[in-house]
Amino acid sequence: MIDLTITDDVAHVMLNAPEKRNALDEGALVELSEAYAEAEAAGVRALVLRGEGAGFCAGRDIAGVDPATDDVSGYLDGLVTPLLKRMSQFPAPTFAAAHGACLGVGLGLLIATDVVYVADSAKIGSPFAALGATLDSGGHALFYERLGAHRTLDLIYTGRLMSGTEAVEAGLFSQVLPAADVISATVLAASRGATGATRAFLASKRLIGRLRDERMALWDAVAEENANQVSLRATADYREGFAAFQQKRKPEFTGR
Repeated sequence: MIDLTITDDVAHVMLNAPEKRNALDEGALVELSEAYAEAEAAGVRALVLRGEGAGFCAGRDIAGVDPATDDVSGYLDGLVTPLLKRMSQFPAPTFAAAHGACLGVGLGLLIATDVVYVADSAKIGSPFAALGATLDSGGHALFYERLGAHRTLDLIYTGRLMSGTEAVEAGLFSQVLPAADVISATVLAASRGATGATRAFLASKRLIGRLRDERMALWDAVAEENANQVSLRATADYREGFAAFQQKRKPEFTGR
């Protein structure tokens, strides 16, 4: 159910099980991880993740799950968390187009993506109030950081879903767009990202990750920025960027 195509240095990863709103079982998670590994091995300079059909991803496929024998740890610790880490550490800018249902592990896929464009009609949140389960895949951290304790627990207790517009206004994701435009806008952004200074982008990606995970102080972050700039000075794209500016032309970056 996972399709991968590569065009012009951009990997296009599609969740392709629209009949079940792209819900993910164990096999699909393995396929998705393999798609990211293949895209990384191909040396792409950007990646787009999207879902086919009416929704992005409705979460875990629980149609055939028996709670009495369900290997919850195997699914979450063994498959979901390693996948989300692989996605978040992908060595190029990543973009996701979110529409329709973005729930549970589907929300986690968005959290693990660098830039997320959201349809105004998307449905984002925690469906677990009706399942006797708890929000997973990084949802607690994202909601608490952006919404605070009260609004986060309100969403969890009530099971209310946020619209794409509400989610972007709350600072969860990057931009909100009409549903008809969200995929094309995401692909365009990724195409532009694939022609940029990839190493500089990755330096920023790593620093943002540290700011999030380590809660770096201001001057520690400044020191990291300075060190990154020194390192980037030796890259071909750094030299090209300065040359293009001085020659008043558009830079032609190669990602090196």
